[in-house]
Amino acid sequence: MADAAYDSDRLRKAIARKGAVAVIPNNPSRARKYPLDKHLYAQRHLIECCLSKLKQFRRVATHFEKTARNYLAVVTLAATILWLR
Repeated sequence: MADAAYDSDRLRKAIARKGAVAVIPNNPSRARKYPLDKHLYAQRHLIECCLSKLKQFRRVATHFEKTARNYLAVVTLAATILWLR
């Protein structure tokens, strides 16, 4: 799932080579229009809201952690705190 700014034939072909379906709205200037699963694209909003809430935690937003393991732990703690609210 991506924003209309990422609507390019090259990106769509790369996604198709991986066996996935591109859920990208058509750029208004595009001559050939591709179908869009509006329900699936609406799910993107939920993910964007979740990421926005996670970025309110300073350590998550600024990537202070040096290792991926520690960063995953911080993100997990932040998500747990949001879930408990």
